[in-house]
Amino acid sequence: MIELRTPAEIERMRPAGRFVAETLATLRAETAVGTNLLAIDRRAHELIRAAGAESCYIDYHPSFGASPFGKVICTSVNDAVLHGLPHDYAVRDGDLVTLDLAVSIDGWVADAAVSFVVGNPRDEDLALIGTTERALDAAIAAATVGNRIGDISAAIAAVAHAEGLTINTDFGGHGVGRVMHGDPHVPNDGRGGRGYPLKPGLVIAIEPWFLQTTDELVTDPDGWTLRSADGSRGAHSEHTIAIAEDGPIVLTDGAHIA
Repeated sequence: MIELRTPAEIERMRPAGRFVAETLATLRAETAVGTNLLAIDRRAHELIRAAGAESCYIDYHPSFGASPFGKVICTSVNDAVLHGLPHDYAVRDGDLVTLDLAVSIDGWVADAAVSFVVGNPRDEDLALIGTTERALDAAIAAATVGNRIGDISAAIAAVAHAEGLTINTDFGGHGVGRVMHGDPHVPNDGRGGRGYPLKPGLVIAIEPWFLQTTDELVTDPDGWTLRSADGSRGAHSEHTIAIAEDGPIVLTDGAHIA
């Protein structure tokens, strides 16, 4: 069921959005060559506890997960692009890292993700990250009253296709509110003018993610981590936004963070 939020409820979602943005910025700044993925998870857990927030991941057990996730942040590295389960791995020079975090504060959820390179980057990795970021910007610009979900999806796809990328639509954006994953589904490819009409009060996570040379995924033995089928690298950018009469509100905007 698709739920629309009142302006007052959207205001109550802002603390969760701000916390997610600040935490991702902190974790990104603290991730260096030699940082262990388990240390990133411990640090995220520490920040969540200090803020009185609740993790949306630790007990999460959807139909596609082998077991409850058991950690508080997704850490995907290189050819892993989604649902990366933190494990004993020290980040290496040139690794492409994606951090994806969702928390609840006072019963309201925010969800965001960021990709970056640790150490010396490869040009193709920076280009891929940049494509996801441009696709996210284009999608947010299309998230206006009077448009439809398909307009968001088409905006994402146009950026990806311009770079010669193919798109997997098994996983994409989603409604956000009292729970992390709700209706509507927001695929990363679609036709403009189709789908659910965008109305004031709709809150969604938009999350373009792309792989360099494929759109096929395989699942790790951990039952969670999704990797490219051909070993090529992936990147993922995500914001939680609210549709408003005067334009989209990016609840997880970290632009104000020094």
